[in-house]
Amino acid sequence: MNGFLNGLPPAVYRAKMQAATNILEQKHHVSRDSRGQILGHLRGFRGCTVWFTGLSGAGKTSISFELEAFLVGHGIPSYALDGDNVRGGLNKNLGFSKEDREENIRRVAEVAKLFADSGVVALCSFVSPFEKDRDLARKIHEESGLPFLEVFVDTPLDVCEKRDVKGLYKKAREGKIKGFTGIDQAYERPSKPDISVNTVGMGIKDSMMMVIDLLVQKGILPSELRAVDRVPELFTDKTQEQILNAVNESPALEITDLDLQWVQVLSEGWATPIKGFMREEQFLQVIHFNALVKDEFVTMPLVISLPVSTTDKERLEGATQICLHYKSKPIALLKDPEFYAHRKEERCARQWGTTSPKHPYIKMVLESGDWLVGGDLEVFDRIRWNDGLDSYRLTPNEIRKRIEDIQADAVFAFQLRNPIHNGHALLMQDTQKKLEENYGYKKPVLLLHPLGGWTKDDDVPLPTRIEQHLAVLEEGVLDPKRTILAIFPSPMMYAGPTEVQWHARSRLNAGANFYIVGRDPAGLPHPEIPSTDLYDATHGSRVLKMAPGLPGLEIIPFRVAAYDKTVKKMAFFDPKRKEEFEFISGTKMRGLARSGELPPDGFMAPKAWTVLSNYYKGLSSGLNTSNNNHINNAAR
Repeated sequence: MNGFLNGLPPAVYRAKMQAATNILEQKHHVSRDSRGQILGHLRGFRGCTVWFTGLSGAGKTSISFELEAFLVGHGIPSYALDGDNVRGGLNKNLGFSKEDREENIRRVAEVAKLFADSGVVALCSFVSPFEKDRDLARKIHEESGLPFLEVFVDTPLDVCEKRDVKGLYKKAREGKIKGFTGIDQAYERPSKPDISVNTVGMGIKDSMMMVIDLLVQKGILPSELRAVDRVPELFTDKTQEQILNAVNESPALEITDLDLQWVQVLSEGWATPIKGFMREEQFLQVIHFNALVKDEFVTMPLVISLPVSTTDKERLEGATQICLHYKSKPIALLKDPEFYAHRKEERCARQWGTTSPKHPYIKMVLESGDWLVGGDLEVFDRIRWNDGLDSYRLTPNEIRKRIEDIQADAVFAFQLRNPIHNGHALLMQDTQKKLEENYGYKKPVLLLHPLGGWTKDDDVPLPTRIEQHLAVLEEGVLDPKRTILAIFPSPMMYAGPTEVQWHARSRLNAGANFYIVGRDPAGLPHPEIPSTDLYDATHGSRVLKMAPGLPGLEIIPFRVAAYDKTVKKMAFFDPKRKEEFEFISGTKMRGLARSGELPPDGFMAPKAWTVLSNYYKGLSSGLNTSNNNHINNAAR
């Protein structure tokens, strides 16, 4: 009978039960900090309870289930406890009397506390109409030192009735259900909820992100999960007169082409949350942990540093700020500078796994200054290279705006420093198809994002690559309406599995939520051992799939594509019929291009091949110059 326990009124039933008196709390040997180190993909204890309260049909369960999927998808353990589900199991012997409702909430609060204590984010969706019961749930958590957040899903009664997906309001109005909250039983609105969510005119995802914001504000979730439209940029808000005064009052430091590229990366927000060139504490975290570990865990595997000579260090030490100049033109202020030793061998050994001076980027490190200077950057203006490609150099915030304008519901990024052949295109096409069919996205968009900073001299230069990518889009190999072509301004370090984490991290800042990683990303031949790769071809994708500190980014490993001779086009490699496939190496491709020969039909879009062939023909005849000459045209 409704409201009775084992056939007895609740008060009588509880009176017959004898409370245990021989109970002694047992202390766990595992601390919460220890659980936080191994639970989920993100380090740190995040156990808490989020309590959703509101009328039936308000949207509590919809929001909590959406939040559960979001958190689990971002490597954060979470479990949603729903009123109907709990009453079908744990609390199946409880009815809907005031006493039973109180016992229902007490039990759920105790279960949620155990989830939270284990490090899980417990999400409780219960009407819980009485403030006294909700206060008890909060007290149960607070006595155990666990966060408890009350979310009031403030949906008006008439809206809940219109939704009435369970038909409960109709039955209550007809008198078939007694004591139904909102009809013949009162709902006590929370007096001080941690947040109120009004679902009228707001989608489930937007409502969920309000709760994410709350969890970020409370320090439970990392800031990357916050619903932000912009990443912080490092551009000044000073007037021209104030800039001029700062330039005149600050000692000058001339920086190189490479340094200027890193200024661009930092100023536009690609390296968020870094606010300038790394200080020594950040330097140590990066080379030892591949991450920033203070305050929150953030993947950051590469040192972004500013080398200086001993002469400059002695001249500038003690200055409160330094004005960085490029070709005698003021670029930025480096504020509160900190000088420290440039431990080149240690840096190279940890970042690249080798100290060989034959490695092209290591060579530049070894030839740079013996000191590093770190400090916050205040950049006077956006970096422009005046090479005809600046319109493609979109900042993270501009890419986010493009994503919003075309109403994309998912963004998958593809990092590349080489021309696109149809094998690459096949992977991108396949990714879009999977996002639509397996994930349910309506409009996934490709961020085609070639690297545009320094590369070694034998790589295809940026202008040629952009021309080739445009030809691929023109021929319809990739859908121009579903593609954002932009230049990633970072220099290339050729640091293999270490660097690929940087490439993924930066695209996360640009709004991507899926990232395609290829074979041997950021790799190159071993500088000391002929016919050997410096890094295992599979390690980049494997490391990235395991990498912590990349919340909100799902990694899509590269499927190997080769030329299928039976159908005369690029296809995913099938080892069972390997003799029917041909792998066209970069060396063979360059040889064909130089000689004017055509590749097999279906290997590359014809117009795109013409662009590449013309480049290599010009290289053979001496018409094409150094890969990096475009950076010498830099101006602001």
